[in-house]
Amino acid sequence: MPKAPKSPVPMRPIERHIHIIRGQKIMLDSELAGLYGVSTGALNQAVRRNLDRFPEDFMFALTRKEAENLKSQTVTSSWGGRRKLPSAFTEHGVAMLAGILRSDRAVAMSIAIVRAFVRMRELLAANRDIAARVEKLECAHDRTASVIELLVDDIDRLSHDLKQMKNLPSPSKRKIGFDL
Repeated sequence: MPKAPKSPVPMRPIERHIHIIRGQKIMLDSELAGLYGVSTGALNQAVRRNLDRFPEDFMFALTRKEAENLKSQTVTSSWGGRRKLPSAFTEHGVAMLAGILRSDRAVAMSIAIVRAFVRMRELLAANRDIAARVEKLECAHDRTASVIELLVDDIDRLSHDLKQMKNLPSPSKRKIGFDL
């Protein structure tokens, strides 16, 4: 069985470049270019030459507002003074880039990036499962809390009734038997 080629970059740094825009996990053209070891211009030129491979669900241009929001969320901006808005590539678009960027590094990076997308999908699925469990526990906790509140109210009422009973004058004790 052939050994899988070792990823040139660990997944952690790749995952930091995956953003969520329009409800989709995407990577920016400039970040992909850096990972592939090509200039952003060269990457975009290769894409323009093969536009039929990149439908809108594979790649789209960010709006000015999306670009500004993303730029403000990123501590260090690597896309500084651009004239054009960045392009966003979905997981499928990243896989398609491997077909148009033919270097060994581009192929290896595409594999690593797709694995990072898959790992993120798995983490999100696991988080959904955990969130569902927490919600279930919270519902059970709410029911338990309401039962406990009722018990505490009953205990308070009983305690109050006992205090009231202690404040009542004690009934006179009648002697039983004969008086001589």
